[in-house]
Amino acid sequence: MNDIKIIQILSEPEREFTAVPFWFLNDELSEEMIQCQLRDFAAHGIYGVVLHPRIGLPKRIAYLSDTFFHYIKVAVQAAAKLNMQVVLYDEGMYPSGSAGGKVVEGHPELASYGIALVPAPQPEDEVLAETADGVLVARHSGGTLRGIHFGEDDGEPDVPLSADILNPTAVSRFIELTHEQYYAHLNPYFGNTIFAMFTDEPSILGRNVRDMFPWTAGFAADFTAAGGNLANLAALFRGEQNEDTRLYEQLILQRESNVYYKRLSEWCEEHGIALMGHPHQSDDIEVERWFHIPGQDLIQRRVAPEGDSVDGMESTMAHCGADAALLMGRRRNANECFGDCSKDKNPWFVTGSDIKWWLDWMAVRGVNLFVPHAFYYSVRGARSGERPPDVGPNSIWWPHYRLWARYMQRLSALMTDIVSLDKVAVLCSNRNLVPELAAPLQRNQIGFRYLPESVWKDCRVENGRLVCGEQVYEAVVGDKAQFEQVPHLAPPVCRADKEWKQSTVEPNCICLPWQDKLRSAHFRRADTECWFFVNEGEEAIEADVALPTESLIGCYDLWTGEAWQGEPCFNQNTSDRCEDNLDFECLGSREWNRGWKLYLPRRGSLLMFACERQEYEKLPEKPSMNLSKKQSGVLVKTPEFCLEEDRPENIQKIYRAELDCTKEELEQPGIQIEVSAEEMTELFVNGVSAGVCFWAPHCFSLRPFLKEGPNELRLVVTGNMANRYGRKPVPYGLL
Repeated sequence: MNDIKIIQILSEPEREFTAVPFWFLNDELSEEMIQCQLRDFAAHGIYGVVLHPRIGLPKRIAYLSDTFFHYIKVAVQAAAKLNMQVVLYDEGMYPSGSAGGKVVEGHPELASYGIALVPAPQPEDEVLAETADGVLVARHSGGTLRGIHFGEDDGEPDVPLSADILNPTAVSRFIELTHEQYYAHLNPYFGNTIFAMFTDEPSILGRNVRDMFPWTAGFAADFTAAGGNLANLAALFRGEQNEDTRLYEQLILQRESNVYYKRLSEWCEEHGIALMGHPHQSDDIEVERWFHIPGQDLIQRRVAPEGDSVDGMESTMAHCGADAALLMGRRRNANECFGDCSKDKNPWFVTGSDIKWWLDWMAVRGVNLFVPHAFYYSVRGARSGERPPDVGPNSIWWPHYRLWARYMQRLSALMTDIVSLDKVAVLCSNRNLVPELAAPLQRNQIGFRYLPESVWKDCRVENGRLVCGEQVYEAVVGDKAQFEQVPHLAPPVCRADKEWKQSTVEPNCICLPWQDKLRSAHFRRADTECWFFVNEGEEAIEADVALPTESLIGCYDLWTGEAWQGEPCFNQNTSDRCEDNLDFECLGSREWNRGWKLYLPRRGSLLMFACERQEYEKLPEKPSMNLSKKQSGVLVKTPEFCLEEDRPENIQKIYRAELDCTKEELEQPGIQIEVSAEEMTELFVNGVSAGVCFWAPHCFSLRPFLKEGPNELRLVVTGNMANRYGRKPVPYGLL
């Protein structure tokens, strides 16, 4: 089994594939505590951090002061000794571009600008046009950013002013104050321990601005020189579009790209590191070109298990960063994930089930660098309520965090250096990634990649196919005026049991029965054809799946690290179908005539990969934990657990049960129990840990731990941290 390259890569993924969490430096800092926490991170499988100055730092540690850089240097030096990676954060909180307000200090003309439609101008306004709807004026927006000290947050007295990131002078001052200072203090570590600089959702207007649109001093001349009519921009305030609003959006995007993103990108490249982070909006795909590690931000449950995973603008976010990276030949793309993602407006109410769903949601769309938001240096006092939860050292999962860290490493290793086999290009523009066109493709397991309009000119049509760089597409979705020689897909026809209506392109797979909650990715990794499957629904998926290959199929569970032989729907040697299996002959293509069993429990993910017969025969048979209840050979036991101890101070309840086993039962291929509980469960059998489970169904394989006769079972159920830091308690224990 170890000579299968894809399994070698995933079994022991390289440290470069580590998750790189935000580390909130948010309290009185000490050298000892910085070093201690970094050692703790490494001990739990985290080999990189984003050094993020955060609200809660004491006033004695002023942003960008010598004292500030002393502690940053301590962290970088400690990380270097631990062979950890470091990402520098370019702001004092966020949004980026203002150096904690220092860009504007002494230079009020560099504050953020915008245009407004008002009944009458103020003396300081620049009047742009008189319109039927009012006077169009340019003025400072009054936008702010969040600061790093108490009293500097939104609406507070000392909140810093944001800078005009469309102004080259302001951006130069930002770089001088931040980037150049970081380099002056840390230059020996650039390009080795320090591999990137993180810029965080830069905002032209700044925070807390309403009824304004981005602008900058002198922009009126650029707009009119390009043929624009200023008066027609009043349509922006009515939510309407015309030729002038489209020209405005184009020129603002160009200005933002060239003045801010390009400048930062060039600086990072000149100093041997990558520009990392994410733009202001989840469908800002055009500015991703300036990131050496394109990225996005999964935040505030805008995409979540309780919603529709393919509906709305936010549903395109993972594709936005991943597809931009693929388009530009970047190895990695990142996602800042889990920030402010609490349920029911109850701080800290994020579950392991949520985390697993989000990781799979991102990975199957191509994300290969995870930036968990966040690991807190301190949760003392008000710090525990600042954009919670801590998803690291102050979470209930921390004692078992190596499981999470390894899973994120495996996902990242799997999705890095892939050759995409997607056959559909979705034509899009900046801030319009047409989720209504992408959704049916995802529901029907049809792989696609976004092509923003800026690259259309670089595409060519060959033999009815669209070629963009090294990618070749058999069909397109979107603007029908583009690439007329290439087949244009209408919304795909849904498939039904025993029925498939041939589309213009082959899907990644064909499931019988049809599975609208199944997501798939089809690619080559390490010269191996791969299909990565994710269950985004709340019920188990059990289906026969046909793959477009004649190869035998191996399976790999990235969570457990187990590999096994794919289970055919029929005898592979004789091609005889089993009587109770669905028939794939209706698909017509010889390559589709081989079907495989697919079982994905709730929160399940699975890699299927093509292999040669000698590789297939070296793989073990399917492990019992990957068998559905319908499959024979697994004995499911139902012991009666009784509450033995309640530990509210630890948010834990302890249960015990006794389980008798006969010699015949111990000879079964597998013995399992399944318990209904909230939230994290750990089972001990005869005093030995039988594993931990973070989401329902809570299943445990017992056979390795059981003996003939009576066996003692001890179940520890740990509840959510909302019970400690939230607004209301969350029930926990056996249900």
